[in-house]
Amino acid sequence: MESIKPLVAAASIVPRVLTCEDPSTMSISLLETFQVLASFQPPRRSLKEAPWQDYVDWATSQGLAPLAAYNLEYRLGGGDAPDWARDRLLSLHQAWVNDNVMKLVNFKRSIDEWEGGKLVSIGDVSFAEALYPHVAFRPVLEMKVLVSKSDEVGLKAHLAKSQFKPIPTPDATVSLLSDGRSQIALTTALFEGRRQPLTEEFQARALPMKVYGPQMHRLDLEDAALLLCFEQAQQGYQVPILSFVDLRELLLGAPSMGGAYSRPCDLEALKSRAARWKMDRALYASASIVQRLFPECGEIVQALLPQLKATSRRLIENAIVEPVSKLGTQRELKGTARVRKWLAG
Repeated sequence: MESIKPLVAAASIVPRVLTCEDPSTMSISLLETFQVLASFQPPRRSLKEAPWQDYVDWATSQGLAPLAAYNLEYRLGGGDAPDWARDRLLSLHQAWVNDNVMKLVNFKRSIDEWEGGKLVSIGDVSFAEALYPHVAFRPVLEMKVLVSKSDEVGLKAHLAKSQFKPIPTPDATVSLLSDGRSQIALTTALFEGRRQPLTEEFQARALPMKVYGPQMHRLDLEDAALLLCFEQAQQGYQVPILSFVDLRELLLGAPSMGGAYSRPCDLEALKSRAARWKMDRALYASASIVQRLFPECGEIVQALLPQLKATSRRLIENAIVEPVSKLGTQRELKGTARVRKWLAG
């Protein structure tokens, strides 16, 4: 295994602060504002002194605006927020309602009558339907489907009946199809190299998702959480904060819902799979970020964290967890590619 000593030296951080206000002058921090407005049960409180100028722009870029708008208007009675902030967030909420409904209805119509083998919905579509109490809360940015190699050509032909045509993509592992309004990403493998067999394990454990047809499935809860952590690590944690709201709900067992993911997460199974497939560093980093952002997940994360060497923990905390958890700042890592490779095992 590659020594991590050079990585520790490479993980120095160059901050580029995006906010223009001094946090010490704010009665309510950006983190506190985020925690209230990203909750499915926000506490009643005034947000008059929240850093609205910073929050609205930042939340919009992180995919958080629809949920924030709903909480602000319908759970907090406006929260004493300025009218311009409420209006902007509410307009985004309505826009995502329309966009999500259009995408999901179109997706269902296009794939509902597929008569081939098992399909597995990955990420956005599954999360929006199983983790979030309202279809508008979770923007559907990508409709990704895992399909077996033997069914890929047939599925493309089936989707072509709904005007989905191939479009160029730089990612050789994904086939993109578009009908001019939305895109569907098809993949035959979730992992490469020595982890290739894990794709078959995930497919075998997948759960029925009958609302999108008899052949559509979603990943099992623990598999969905592990894949999300791995994808975050692969992207060097340059992901929307919305991704950590997804992970929060997976680890909590979707308590606001009554669906496939509404059960206690099997932490030992998740930790065991991460260790077996050398994803324990990614699990440690992602779970630690969730703990920083959402204190209510503290006990779950403590029970979940893998046992890593002290040097590995320090590297992850300093290079990943600390900068990602500092909301409202954009930070660049020196040696990001090497840290990403190390995290992904």
